[in-house]
Amino acid sequence: MNNNSDFGLIRPHQSKIQAFARLLDSAVIIITLWAVIDINGFEWDSKQSLWLLVSMVTFLFIAELNGLYREKRGVLFIKELKSIIINWIIVVVLLISINQFYLLIDPVFEKVFWIWAFVVPIEILSWHLMVDSFLRLIRRKGKNSRKVAVAGANDLGLELKRLFEQEEWMGMSFSGIYDDRLQSRTDSSTINVLGDLKQLVQNTKNGEIDIIYITLALKAEERIKNIISELSDTTVSVYYVPDFFGFDLLRSQWSSVGNIAVVSIYDSPFYGVDGVLKRVFDVIFSLFVLLLIAIPMLIIAVLVKLTSRGPVLFKQRRFGLDGNEIIVWKFRSMSVAEDGGNVVQAKKNDPRVTKLGGFLRKTSLDELPQFINVLQGSMSVVGPRPHAVAHNELYRKQIKGYMLRHKVKPGITGLAQIKGFRGETDTLDKMEGRIKYDLEYIEHWSLHMDIKIVLLTLCRGFLGESVY
Repeated sequence: MNNNSDFGLIRPHQSKIQAFARLLDSAVIIITLWAVIDINGFEWDSKQSLWLLVSMVTFLFIAELNGLYREKRGVLFIKELKSIIINWIIVVVLLISINQFYLLIDPVFEKVFWIWAFVVPIEILSWHLMVDSFLRLIRRKGKNSRKVAVAGANDLGLELKRLFEQEEWMGMSFSGIYDDRLQSRTDSSTINVLGDLKQLVQNTKNGEIDIIYITLALKAEERIKNIISELSDTTVSVYYVPDFFGFDLLRSQWSSVGNIAVVSIYDSPFYGVDGVLKRVFDVIFSLFVLLLIAIPMLIIAVLVKLTSRGPVLFKQRRFGLDGNEIIVWKFRSMSVAEDGGNVVQAKKNDPRVTKLGGFLRKTSLDELPQFINVLQGSMSVVGPRPHAVAHNELYRKQIKGYMLRHKVKPGITGLAQIKGFRGETDTLDKMEGRIKYDLEYIEHWSLHMDIKIVLLTLCRGFLGESVY
């Protein structure tokens, strides 16, 4: 389920405007390539036609999956921007990948390709922004708006009221809140009830309301059924807003089992296309990194072997996806290799840490072999850091929601690490802070977030005062 800022309440409607948007995006892709080829003095050939076909089909297909062409009322433009950028990155990566096996882009056309790949998303974003700005402008002037009412005098109804009144760009003209009674959990002095539910139905039949959001509590099943039955004699659009915000939701979303609608309370973000995107990013990035660090890793391996007794690599059992045990690889940084039921975290001036190991741990160079874990599929580049099995058994009893971090693969770096929760967690508060950010990552994951975390890790995440 989406967050409170947009509620995910506006369902998709096919329209002439949306069909026009698809056509215009396709036209931008085609005309831009034709113009770049012509300006550079080249002739169009069959490979450019195949090039275009792959890019258009891929862009439009991914756009349908992530809802780029859905109704824009109630959707922040930043989400549209991210969608366009991600769609186009997938197109470019796919074309480059195909080119490795079939020469789709002749060497003489490489300049044309990169100019086209750079210009197209700018053009698509520009016209989408112009349309979005125009719609916001006319909606703020009261045009292209819809009259909205809420059935339910409660906190959720107030939140919708606040949203519609503050976000004028949505084009939702708020009429009022209707209810037969006030919820005891809500301060009645903060709610101005326009009328009861019978009055709501009457106003709707009089053509005074276009959309109704029902925010009555789940226990008010009979009242909900009655008002829906009454409204079936009108042409109003009706949406039910279940008050799930009282639960500790984790990546909640609607789905179905057969023809039965269900909503998840705890779930993973990595299903379908999102799961594929995550895995593709992991494989491409880890392969790239391993190529860069192959020689440094070999040097570190030799130094570990020469400076202390024991194996080069330290393998430790940790919990991975769905709480299953995985083997995590690290360069050995201690004189011991603890992997039992009582693993003691490294502390400042820990005598178990070797001189070289202290440097490796401080700079995170001991973590480099974990890129092999990523290629194997047991880890991800970005995700909650894996803890020793002994630590899991300790903290799962003390921190609510601790095990939910295992709804995704563990990562080499994560949101908690760039927020400062890296290294020793010698107090319960520190571990609670780490878990808070781990769950926040799962709840709000996006490919853009992964890229941002990687960049921030490169800038500041490898060094830490609390890393021993």
